[in-house]
Amino acid sequence: MTDTTADTTTQATERRFGSGPLSRISALVYTLLVVEGLFLVTTLPGLVGLVLLDRDAGNVPLAALCLLPVGPALSAALYALRHHRPDLTDLRPAAAFWRGYRMNVRGVLKIWVPALAWLTVIAVNLANFTAAGVPGWWALLLVLIAVAAVLWTANALVITSLFEFRGRDIARLGVYFLFRSPRVTVGTVCLLIVAFGVTVVATEAVPALLAAVFAAFLLLIARPMIDEVRERFTR
Repeated sequence: MTDTTADTTTQATERRFGSGPLSRISALVYTLLVVEGLFLVTTLPGLVGLVLLDRDAGNVPLAALCLLPVGPALSAALYALRHHRPDLTDLRPAAAFWRGYRMNVRGVLKIWVPALAWLTVIAVNLANFTAAGVPGWWALLLVLIAVAAVLWTANALVITSLFEFRGRDIARLGVYFLFRSPRVTVGTVCLLIVAFGVTVVATEAVPALLAAVFAAFLLLIARPMIDEVRERFTR
């Protein structure tokens, strides 16, 4: 009878170890640090070039080239954080990151490259807006198009990082959820404003150093969209 009680106590202790509040917080912090480190490793050449570039309109195309590695790395971060386990005894964020990177790199680049190209064209036009001699409302229209493109890219990036769809289906879902989930759209706008503000006030390096945190918030904001995609489009 005593042995049985002792075994039960031991099993309960084992179940509790690694699953308490402090352990969950430690697991999350560890995962964020590992994902952040891997994000920096996979984007380092581009980020170095981006930091060294002067904030000049003529460098916009070069900045876009420097941002090419960010798409696959951000997708891998989203995948790793989505598959994060709060159990301190079962943490494999590095394996999840590399698995997500390998699985999604092609699909992400199909979204990321056209989006960067489109945003580069818009940025160059805005930078040379005065010389073009076009009406003022055209600048506002370009800004609205750029914001819509960034929001669509964010939706499409989350979807392609977590689900397997054809490229055209991801494009359609990205547009669909811009209007279907206003809360997600507004939350993403707020997150982008914070990231933009940090970049303007500090340097491009600061958002990169907080990439894992931004990815975690993006996942949190996009949860209604993720749940609806899983429930409506994966059965």
